[in-house]
Amino acid sequence: MPSTHKVPVTVAYGDGIGPEIMEATLAILEAAGAEIAPEVIEVGEKVYKSGVAGGIHDSAWATLRSTRVFLKAPITTPQGGGYKSLNVTTRTALGLYANVRPNLAFAPFVRTQHPGLDVVIIRENEEDLYTGIEYRQTNSMYETLKLVSRPGCEKIIRYAFAYARAYNRKKVTCFSKDNIMKMTDGLFHKVFDEIGAEYPDIEKDHWIIDIGSALLADQPERFDVIVTLNLYGDIISDIAAQVAGSVGMGGSANIGEQCAMFEAIHGSAPDIAGKGIANPSGLLNAAIMMLVHIGQGETAARVHNAWLKTIEDGIHTGDIYKEGLSRERVGTRAFSEAVVARLGMLPEHFKAVSYAGAPEPIKGEERIVRKESKVLAGVDVYLDWEGNATALGDSVNGLAAGNFVLSAITNRGAKVYPGAFPETFVTDHWRCRFLSATGGTNGKEVVDLQARLLQAGYDVVKTENLYTFNGVPGYSAIQGEV
Repeated sequence: MPSTHKVPVTVAYGDGIGPEIMEATLAILEAAGAEIAPEVIEVGEKVYKSGVAGGIHDSAWATLRSTRVFLKAPITTPQGGGYKSLNVTTRTALGLYANVRPNLAFAPFVRTQHPGLDVVIIRENEEDLYTGIEYRQTNSMYETLKLVSRPGCEKIIRYAFAYARAYNRKKVTCFSKDNIMKMTDGLFHKVFDEIGAEYPDIEKDHWIIDIGSALLADQPERFDVIVTLNLYGDIISDIAAQVAGSVGMGGSANIGEQCAMFEAIHGSAPDIAGKGIANPSGLLNAAIMMLVHIGQGETAARVHNAWLKTIEDGIHTGDIYKEGLSRERVGTRAFSEAVVARLGMLPEHFKAVSYAGAPEPIKGEERIVRKESKVLAGVDVYLDWEGNATALGDSVNGLAAGNFVLSAITNRGAKVYPGAFPETFVTDHWRCRFLSATGGTNGKEVVDLQARLLQAGYDVVKTENLYTFNGVPGYSAIQGEV
């Protein structure tokens, strides 16, 4: 139902071109009669540099949690200094697990090699490598953790299928790299197959991320809705937007069970900030998605159709302006004024947009995970050590007393003991895998093993417990292991 009162919306003007495109976007929304009450907060570079490591004040969090709707311009995260991405922090803190990025070509008015492109990318938004958990463990070695949970996979994949059904999409495609990352990406693919079976009316397929990305760039008509993990989704959504015509035109929604954030997919572009030439279309398209989300579909359609009419009339900002396709090159403010002038008009070339009967906010509830029998089967011990693999193996092997057997040693994932090849390049970072001789061990035996290694002078920089679940190893095999 349409809103009958002004809906509080948290607004952040951001950094770089952010203030310019936000001003243009809000001017269009106001002229269109959007029933919103903006509550402005400051986030981003100034807040970071004031000493707030997260880039957002506590009072701003309070506003966000009160309105539960966030329209955010791009921000700049200062380089170095340990600053955490505010985008990532906001998504995780507010549970915004689904990133939705529609990509549509606007040929013949915006140049593209693929005039039929119409792809929605739905990206898992909270897990994967974007948790930002990283370590430096030795002089040579750095580590980042890739975290993927079954509930996280289930929520985003169920959301993708629910979205496809709600918007009459015919196909959902999964992108992963499960030929290499058999546990994390393998879980994502497995859950996709499980949930996909509940939607027999929707076509489904899976592609490995590398060839899938190549096909998306070259043959995007193969795809309809794509669901994928966090990092892959970030990359391919920019590919799809650029192939469609321009990253500057793409908007996105970040959807959670309680809150939602809407933003352009591009960055703060400080190199053109203050010049009045930025394209506000990405943020405007995000704002259109916001209006639909808060139940103001009629206004959303009014803005969307005016924007389409502006595009087909050839009123273009510099990023999409092309001689022979465009009629007039304009700046940020003139573009927004052109959209306002066309409010109430319908496009003539493009199909007019209607959000009448738009679905209620889609949910992607996870299922309850069955508890499995969990047994500690061994431990991987990581050492900071300089020297020869054979010498290390012979020495460490003698410390595997009691219940433990040294199974193998790897360096950067390559097996180097027993049976090292002289051609294998090694660093100062070694993984020693100890397995229980009886099939099960306990925490005390693991601690005792570490104590023996420390007493022998080894620098233990990390350990990873090795578990089986219902008898199935919950850890990746080393070369030669079954």
